[in-house]
Amino acid sequence: MSHTISRRVLLGGAAAAGAAAVWPGAARAAAASPRLEDDLIALRRDLHAHPEGPGQERRTAAEVARRLRKAGLDVTTGVGGHGVVGVLRGDRPGRTVAYRADMDAVPAGDQIGGTGTAAHLCGHDIHTTVGVGVATVLARRPFAGTVVFVFQPAEETLTGAAAMLADGLLDRLRPTEIHALHCGPFPVGEFAVTPGVGLPGQDRGSVTLPDPAAAAGLAAAITALGTVARPATPADLERLVADLQQPGGPLSRFVFAQARAIGTEVPFSYRCWPRERHPEIRDRIRALAREAGATAVTFPNDPFPALLCPPREAHELRRHLQRRHRVRTLHAAIPFSGEDFALMLDRLPGTYTFLGVRRPGASIETSYPHFGAFDPDERAIAHGVRAMAGWLTTRARGIITG
Repeated sequence: MSHTISRRVLLGGAAAAGAAAVWPGAARAAAASPRLEDDLIALRRDLHAHPEGPGQERRTAAEVARRLRKAGLDVTTGVGGHGVVGVLRGDRPGRTVAYRADMDAVPAGDQIGGTGTAAHLCGHDIHTTVGVGVATVLARRPFAGTVVFVFQPAEETLTGAAAMLADGLLDRLRPTEIHALHCGPFPVGEFAVTPGVGLPGQDRGSVTLPDPAAAAGLAAAITALGTVARPATPADLERLVADLQQPGGPLSRFVFAQARAIGTEVPFSYRCWPRERHPEIRDRIRALAREAGATAVTFPNDPFPALLCPPREAHELRRHLQRRHRVRTLHAAIPFSGEDFALMLDRLPGTYTFLGVRRPGASIETSYPHFGAFDPDERAIAHGVRAMAGWLTTRARGIITG
């Protein structure tokens, strides 16, 4: 413990003079070397060039662990697969707060006009880089409390969070809250908070029909339950982003359903909002299956839970961010995206916030995750590091904004 603290004091003292050059206006919030921003951009480009799909994050995890150890954190690897946990203890008593970043690339089958192989088209390379950057910055300055950095594998398959929790992640470290950022289609340097909303869960099932024709008809009927369609054009994406910001707007209640016939089988999935609608949608699917003459309807598991962000913490984060950043508020969930950070927010309060990565003048699909054209503005890394470094140290001190 004494060795780690002395290392942070030395690094912080050596770097403090350059803090404002890297993080303008943030010298009090975080001490950082003038070279840190360039180093983090280089890290992001390295991770981007070596994408690893869900459950395959060996190289990414090793690089994260190496950098955290170099910064002086206590590091544990192999948590829930390739998960990495770094613990940074301050020099004064305070609360324990956690920060989560996902590491995996998007599999080819989940991309929209993608590469044909796993690729970082969801911004997890930026998420990981921001997490490493925050840890590096905080390791260079004194602060109160403890920050736990959680680098999670297998988010795209909604399995990594459960695996880390099953490995005792929160039981051992006992943070009081947990926070995360995700890239979003907003101008670089802006943030979007999500009080009382988040992302929908997902339900899956399968129906067995007597013949292929009946299966094809049922697949079409289940898909028609959807009240929203996946965006296909930049105009669709722009409309979606506008709808997310409308209180009581068109996305305050939705169903997004997908089904296809494979012989006499119809596998299907759907997302809905509010999350309490799952029993209703299941009943409607069962009724459609009966009408089609189904011989079996199977829901193998309970619906994967929705990510629901506590309003109080989200509003506190908005007030904190507004001191230095532009912040917008989302009032609805994106119908086409799930997130296994939901399992962590089911256990702890916290925040899930969108980090704007859209370049000035760029078409929206360059900043919308899972599109093959996804090309985020790397300047978002500095904004994410500065914002989260200040937020986490504020929360670890136990300061609640009014």
